Amino acid sequence: MKQRSKNISIIDKGELVDGTLACKGRLVVNGTVKGNLEGDNIIVSQDGIIKADTKVNNMTLGGTFEGRIRVAQELIILSTGNCSGKIFCKNIVMEAGGMLNASVTHIEEEKTQSFKKLLESPKK
Repeated sequence: MKQRSKNISIIDKGELVDGTLACKGRLVVNGTVKGNLEGDNIIVSQDGIIKADTKVNNMTLGGTFEGRIRVAQELIILSTGNCSGKIFCKNIVMEAGGMLNASVTHIEEEKTQSFKKLLESPKK
């Protein structure tokens, strides 16, 4: 049985992270992130805002995203989500009511594997 990651980080409502943020496990964004963001599993709540160049394995978007995002596996845009900019992803799921104003490019399987390795490699 695969063990679930216990790493959960939260950027709470009213908080602002401006710069570069890299996280492992799950990140819940209720506040605002600007700059660069890298992570495994990002969840943006209805109040959350991301204005960043972003690289993730999976993202669930219930709030606002502006920028460029590279998603190795799946981008889910919920009915309250609003996504604009450039998207590079393997899979995209969109609920009725969600907003998408972006260019979308499909990432092929070979590129997805190399992208995952890039995300997993340690930073120097």
